Amino acid sequence: MKGTVAQLRTYERSVQLLMANQFTINLGFYMLMPYLAAHLSGTLGLAGWLVGLVLGVRNFSQQGMFLVGGTLADRLGYKPLIVAGCVLRTVGFATLGLVDSLPALLAASAATGLAGALFNPAVRAYLAAGAGERRLEAFALFNVFYQAGILLGPLVGMVLTGVDFRVTCLVSAGIFAVLSVVQIRALPARGNEGAQDGADGDGRREGVLSQWRRALTNRPFLLFSGAMIGSYVLSFQVYLALPLEVKRLGGEGRFGTAAVAVLFAVSGLSTIVGQTRVTAWCKARLAPGRALAWGLLTLGLAFVPILAAGALPVPEADPGRWVLAVLPPALAALLLAIGTMITYPFEMDTIVRLCGDRLVATHYGLYNTICGIGITLGNLLTGAALDAARAAGLPALPWLALLALGVACSAGLHGLHRTGRLGPAGRLEAAMG
Repeated sequence: MKGTVAQLRTYERSVQLLMANQFTINLGFYMLMPYLAAHLSGTLGLAGWLVGLVLGVRNFSQQGMFLVGGTLADRLGYKPLIVAGCVLRTVGFATLGLVDSLPALLAASAATGLAGALFNPAVRAYLAAGAGERRLEAFALFNVFYQAGILLGPLVGMVLTGVDFRVTCLVSAGIFAVLSVVQIRALPARGNEGAQDGADGDGRREGVLSQWRRALTNRPFLLFSGAMIGSYVLSFQVYLALPLEVKRLGGEGRFGTAAVAVLFAVSGLSTIVGQTRVTAWCKARLAPGRALAWGLLTLGLAFVPILAAGALPVPEADPGRWVLAVLPPALAALLLAIGTMITYPFEMDTIVRLCGDRLVATHYGLYNTICGIGITLGNLLTGAALDAARAAGLPALPWLALLALGVACSAGLHGLHRTGRLGPAGRLEAAMG
C-alpha cells in the first residue's frame, strides 16, 4: 500500500484527484446497487418484472448514452462532464431512497445510468491526457483504486442497509455531492477547451456526426473493440457463472453466500496487491499487442480449474463438497483477475493510440457501448448455455465455450498485433479511413 501511495504522489495533482475520485465513485455506487433489488422487491413490494425493469433502465441508459457522453466531453471539456455526472448521480441516488412510485423510481434509475455515461469516458480521457507518456502505469494504478472501491463499497453498504436502505441511499448521495463540490473547486479544466480535439484541418470544429463518423470508420479501433468484447464477457463471469457454480455445489445457505464473497475478495484483493507489479513486468517484456493477447488467453484458461473439477466425483460429505465448491471457482476468479490485470492498462492505452490522440473521449464512449452490448449478449448466452448444459447432462460445455472464447479473442488480438493494426500502422490506417 505504501508503494501505491508513493507512486500516486509522482503524478500531477489532477491525476491524483482522478484516482481518489474513481475510488469514491465506486464506493458510493457499490454500497447501494447490490442492495437495491432487495429494497425494491422487499420494502416496496414490487413484482419481479418491475424490479428487472428498474434495474434494466439504469443499465440501458448508461450503455446507450456512453457515446453521447464521450462526444460531449470532447466538445465541452472533460471537467464539465465529470461534474455533471456526479451531480446527476447525487440526485438519482437520493431519489431512489426517498420515493416509492414506479415513475419516480424509473426516472431516478435512468439518471444514475446517464450519470455514468457522462463521467466515465471523460475521466478516462482526462487521465490519459494528464498522465501523458506514463498513461500505461497511470491506468494500472487507476485500476487499483477502481477495484478498492468495488471491494469496500458492499461492506459499507451492508452496515448502512442493516439500519435502513434509505440511509444507504442518502449517504451515497452525500458522497457524490461532496465529489461534485471537490471537482468544481479542485479539478483543473482540461480537454476540448480550445476545440482542438474536435477541429478539422482548417481549425473549424467538427460537427457531432463528423465526430461519430471518424470513430465509426476507424477500422483498427473497431476490430480491436470487437476482439476485446471477449475480455469483458469472460471477466464478468465472476459475477454470473462462478457464483452459480459455487451455489450449485455449496447450496444456497450461509456457506454458499460466504463462498461467493470469497470469489469477490480474491478478485479485488489480488488486483489491489498485484496490478502495478503485473503491469511493470509486462511492460518490460511484452509489446502491447502481445500483452493483450496473453491477457485474453489467461482469461480463457481461468475456466480450466472448473473443467478439471468437473471430472471429479462430487463428495457426499459436506467438507469435501465445500472444498470442491470453493477452491476451483476461487482459482478461476484469481486467474480472471490476473488476466484483467494484464489487459486493462494496455487496453486503455491502445484506445488512445488507435484514435491518434484525437476525440479520445468519443472513442472511449463508443468502446464502452460496444463492450456493453457484448456483455449483455454474452451473459444471455452464458446463462442459457448453463441451463441447457445441465438439462442435457453436459455440465462441461459452458466452460469449454468460455475457454474457446478466450482462445479465439487472444488469437484475434495476436493477429491485429502481427499485422500492425494496434500500433503506428493501425493509426495510419485509421487516419486514411
